[in-house]
Amino acid sequence: MASNRPTLSDVAAPAHEAWLITGIPGAGKSTIARTLAARLPRAVHIEGDRLGEWIISGRVDPGQPPAAEAERQIRLNIHNQCLLARSYARAGFVPILDFPVVSHTGRLDRYRRALRRLDFYLVVLNPGRATALARDRARPEKTVAHLWVHMEDALRRELAGLGLWIDSAPLDVQATVELIVQHKPQALLASGAQ
Repeated sequence: MASNRPTLSDVAAPAHEAWLITGIPGAGKSTIARTLAARLPRAVHIEGDRLGEWIISGRVDPGQPPAAEAERQIRLNIHNQCLLARSYARAGFVPILDFPVVSHTGRLDRYRRALRRLDFYLVVLNPGRATALARDRARPEKTVAHLWVHMEDALRRELAGLGLWIDSAPLDVQATVELIVQHKPQALLASGAQ
């Protein structure tokens, strides 16, 4: 017998876009992603670092040995972020993900493939090393930028010309989000209609 109860997809029209906010640690990815999500009528923030912390026993943080297991857990994190993103999009929420994607292992391509049915937007926050380090010191619960600021060179090399790049060093959170909203077409990497 068919149920008359509405399903999640009955409650709201599906969302047709997904966003990825990236940059080096301390760039402001989580803060910007959360604020952008709050600006939209129906959106969810899927924070990569928090998802990685769901592993309680056996977690290997990025850059820690063994390297193969750390990379496997990063891939698992991206896979699960995208599963959540697709689920929320089907239920009518625009997913806003954040995670560093600089790596020779094709992390950005993993997002693009997994979210290929959605318009996929990329924002690269690039405030520079000094600003990222200062912001990182101001958040005592997660001070890690000093371990990863070297990623800035790889970020520029691997993601050059992709998505919307923002030098957020002189900008506050609201100004950065406003710039993202104003320049949304520049952030589009792939149309889900392809």
